[in-house]
Amino acid sequence: MIEPRTESALRAIRRVLRASEMNEKRLAGATGLTPSQLVVLQELARCGESTAGAISNTLHFSHAAVTNMVDRLEERAFVARERRDHDRRQVWVKLTPTGKEALSSAPDVMQDTFREQFEKLADWEQAMIVAMLERLTSLLNADTIDAAPVIDAGVLDRAGPAA
Repeated sequence: MIEPRTESALRAIRRVLRASEMNEKRLAGATGLTPSQLVVLQELARCGESTAGAISNTLHFSHAAVTNMVDRLEERAFVARERRDHDRRQVWVKLTPTGKEALSSAPDVMQDTFREQFEKLADWEQAMIVAMLERLTSLLNADTIDAAPVIDAGVLDRAGPAA
């Protein structure tokens, strides 16, 4: 039999996982995007245009994951790539009108809601939550897994939205 506190903890973890899955499905249904792809589009909207390397540094995604996401976003005409005359080695990525439209029709993503609520908390409460979450990853032997600061249940560079 599972102890009551252990059961409560497992239920809470499951709720977070389910909320992430539901958020991902809602986003995919509205835009066809994954949360990670949406974050890339949001970054491009913020900066105007960027290279895949700069996006990966800013968002803490691997360069390969960003390149794959940009490939997928370009296939759907959400972004466009271009080389500059003065330096043909660098490829710049920018939002297209279709990408801007997808951004405007995207529902709030879970991490935006989290960020809004988390930043309203007192410093001590934020620190306590971070410490608890870091301890939880350790308990799950997940503390060495590389993860970008995005709530996404799937892999970062998958071909399309979760099924």
